[in-house]
Amino acid sequence: MKRRAEAVWNGTVKEGSGHLTTQSTTLNKTQYSFNSRFAEGVGTNPEELLAAAHAGCFTMKLSADLTEAGYTPEELKTSSSITLDEGKITLSALKLTAKIPGISNDEFQRIAKGAEKNCPVSGAFSFEITLEAELVS
Repeated sequence: MKRRAEAVWNGTVKEGSGHLTTQSTTLNKTQYSFNSRFAEGVGTNPEELLAAAHAGCFTMKLSADLTEAGYTPEELKTSSSITLDEGKITLSALKLTAKIPGISNDEFQRIAKGAEKNCPVSGAFSFEITLEAELVS
């Protein structure tokens, strides 16, 4: 399987802007710029896209692992916070809340940690990944 995205940029890094389009067109000429990356400008940025990819991939992997272990999750809610420090991405901090009937906290933590280590996006990252996982009723 291959997926594709395209970036177009016009102008200098600070005054210019660009847009991103994904193969599915979920992003379709979606704006990004220096301000959307380093300030609070309108549009997306690479770190936000990495965070979405990591949260989505981890959550799907966790769902698959829970299902394989015989559990049916009611809700898995994951956020990823990507840290860009001095021009380098240094961390993806995953925060998960989960509602899963019939699972013990120990079993939940074990399966969640496995999903964190084994989701494809985690495997693509060379920086630190942390996981805070909470089982709610």
